[in-house]
Amino acid sequence: MVQSLLIAVRMARLSRGPCVGGWERVRGLSSRHSALCAPQRTVEMRETGAAGAEDPSSPFSRSLIGTFFQDQPLLGNQLLEDALLQGYLRRHLPPEVLGEVCSDLERFSERLCSEIQALGRQCEETPPRLQHYDPWGRRVDRIITCPAWGRMKEISAEEGLVAAGYERTYGQWSRVYQVSKLYLYCPSAGLFSCPLAMTDGAAKIIESIGVSGLLEKPFRQLTSRDPKRFWTSGQWMTERKGGSDVASGTETVAKPQPDGTYRLYGFKWFTSATDSDMTLTLARVVDKHGETLQGSKGLSLFYVEVRDEQGNLNNIEVQRLKDKLGTRQVPTAELLLDGVRAQRISEEGRGVASIANMLTITRIHNVISAVGCMRRIINLGREYATKRVVFGKFLKEHPLHMQTMARMEVETRAAFLLLMELSRLLGREETGCASELELHMLRLLTPVAKLYTGKQAVAVISEGLECFGGQGYMEDTGLPVLLRDAQVLSIWEGTTNILSLDVLRSLAKSRGRVLEAFFTDVKRKLEAASVRPALTPAMKAVESSLHRLGQFAQVSSERGPDFMQLSARDFAYSLARIYMGTLLVDHAAWEGASQSDLCAALRWCEQDLCPVVTKEKTGCYSRDSSAMDTALVYEGSPVVKGRL
Repeated sequence: MVQSLLIAVRMARLSRGPCVGGWERVRGLSSRHSALCAPQRTVEMRETGAAGAEDPSSPFSRSLIGTFFQDQPLLGNQLLEDALLQGYLRRHLPPEVLGEVCSDLERFSERLCSEIQALGRQCEETPPRLQHYDPWGRRVDRIITCPAWGRMKEISAEEGLVAAGYERTYGQWSRVYQVSKLYLYCPSAGLFSCPLAMTDGAAKIIESIGVSGLLEKPFRQLTSRDPKRFWTSGQWMTERKGGSDVASGTETVAKPQPDGTYRLYGFKWFTSATDSDMTLTLARVVDKHGETLQGSKGLSLFYVEVRDEQGNLNNIEVQRLKDKLGTRQVPTAELLLDGVRAQRISEEGRGVASIANMLTITRIHNVISAVGCMRRIINLGREYATKRVVFGKFLKEHPLHMQTMARMEVETRAAFLLLMELSRLLGREETGCASELELHMLRLLTPVAKLYTGKQAVAVISEGLECFGGQGYMEDTGLPVLLRDAQVLSIWEGTTNILSLDVLRSLAKSRGRVLEAFFTDVKRKLEAASVRPALTPAMKAVESSLHRLGQFAQVSSERGPDFMQLSARDFAYSLARIYMGTLLVDHAAWEGASQSDLCAALRWCEQDLCPVVTKEKTGCYSRDSSAMDTALVYEGSPVVKGRL
């Protein structure tokens, strides 16, 4: 009995931890907080005293696991730590706008640290789930999301993350303000940035059609700052037969009703943010003979409220939630539409044309997410480099490590300036300030920016995880989710190849005017930058690449559509690299630019800015090369064995 009591006392001592030195509480200082959780809720414990009550010489006995614990990266105020964002705003915003915008962004960045980051993490750790039946056997198809997801919706309304783009408080600079805020928000959003993208896109469509009649209510809800009134919108376009190819892939039909409404019947294969309040979707109107018109001319756009006033689904069955690589925080589902009540909001057969404005918005949101997450991994990585010791030195003292991070930084700076140029052009277009050249540039740069930054994000974030060594691979650090979520950026709203072909369509539909605008704009910006001699090497590289691209464009137009399609991807990459180089040069020539701005411009322009010409010289766009592509891919495949 006495022996048992002694054992119990001994175990109680060990469970209390070290007898000497106690425990030290460690918190982030000032506005720097844990990258993973809210500082108010979590306190990190660090052992500082002797290791064991029984044997002080042994730091690894029983429940004791040693004396060293690596400090984690801390998240600081993301506006104050972003020199390029601050510089861009100082350069472009009028003084009367700059003060208000910077004050709001600084306040919002503090909220990211103190509240939003933790909510985003909860959204990742508690993904949505589908409840098909209630306890009494009734079919309910309830998508259950975590409380943090609902709180994100409230915050989005309070902060005007959609509303800011439509209130136009700052005139043509309203989109720059909104995009800056979303850029800071996205990496902490727990992917609530996804429904915001579609909400913004839906609001844009309604505004372009006309805010009146039945569309007045949804527009006010989508752009509200009142959390109790704010709506989000889904986007239900993809069906089993096709994603980007909606013209031939859409099977959903719309049956007219006597009251002027429609009933939709079909199956939507991929619906994003399925828990939203409303959605826009495409369907084929059934005529009086029961027939539908195939192709894009048979598609019309419909407005659907997902639930009725009692909260019941609008004749929608949720078949299942998608099991995705990333973006697990967002409920994405397969839906059966069985008589869904809907309103046609486009002219009959003009559905595809009506969603063009939405695609511009959602693709820009894609760029926001790409650039925002690149910036976040770099900020965390450089903070970590000040506290991680390897081979006797901090990571920041290892030249090779700094070289790697500097290359990531150059990529991110180029992507950021492209994003901000898009937002500037969009703001001017929406306020009637845009010139014809600027309208052409907005049309061309939107697919170019989306396709290129989507690829950049995957590469930069993957490299960024290496900056943390093995911890970059551990899910509980909150770092791998950045890479898993980034992979969708090159897929959603058009893959790289689809968008490359869209670039060609923009050239064809404008009869080459968008390309003329591109050349004119680049030349103007380079001419303005010539006042800074230190930029000469970069300017020469851009000018040379622009000249070679012009020669290629002339030659390719004579070689037919097959040649252009084969070169489309490299052509789009060339447009992206040349224009990003131009923007870096333009920013570095500003009188308020830093030495780092100059360095970034010079380093970006050291690469091959016109890969389409380089590749063309090797003959990779010829018919023989195309045949060899197929032979390489299918060698040994039983599918085509003996047919090549």
